[in-house]
Amino acid sequence: MSLPTVILPGYLESAVAYLPLEQSLQELGFSTVMVPLRRRDWIPTLGGRPITPILRLLDDTVKQILQQSNASQVNLIGHSAGGWISRIYLGEKPYSGRGEVTSFAWKAHPLVATLITLGTPHASQERWTRWNLDFVNQNYPGAFYKNVRYVCVAGKTIFGQRRRGGWLAYSSYQLTCGKGNTWGDGITPIEAAHLEGAENIVLEGVRHSPRSSPMWYGSPGPLKDWVKYLV
Repeated sequence: MSLPTVILPGYLESAVAYLPLEQSLQELGFSTVMVPLRRRDWIPTLGGRPITPILRLLDDTVKQILQQSNASQVNLIGHSAGGWISRIYLGEKPYSGRGEVTSFAWKAHPLVATLITLGTPHASQERWTRWNLDFVNQNYPGAFYKNVRYVCVAGKTIFGQRRRGGWLAYSSYQLTCGKGNTWGDGITPIEAAHLEGAENIVLEGVRHSPRSSPMWYGSPGPLKDWVKYLV
């Protein structure tokens, strides 16, 4: 029997956008729930502010499904920013964002068997996200916890370039890894979506967001390439 699975949405996204992924996983026999985020839940985190409210909702969801399923661990899927937020959740270092007085460590790595990140920018040059990502990468570099299986999925779909059709990707890649002329999913470049020591996968033709294209990481075709890691 597979472990229960928790999906953490990407930045500024709601759980509603991931309903098809949740349903696909359930049809494949995986007990799956989403962190019940609404778009307005992200408002307190804007401008590089602490992502503590998201971590609290993630923790509540994990604890709830563990109790309901009588399991000792979950598998965790983090899309986009949900991937690096999950890495903070695993960790033991007290987290406090800029301006926060209190700090807390969730120490959740014993509760997570596998962390799958989908199109996650594990690095950033962008000033609003730099503080949080520096905290993650300085305290938990690479596939940090040896008791957790890290699977990092990247997309090779759009080459960033300074011309029509490639400008958005170019700008996003440059903000993320400092280089615009590279491959990625249209938002996250491949090199930022992978972690040292993880099982790193590249999927052709997938776009970043569940709303931007009929073919994204959670679509039925691409799903087959990474769902095996939930077993």
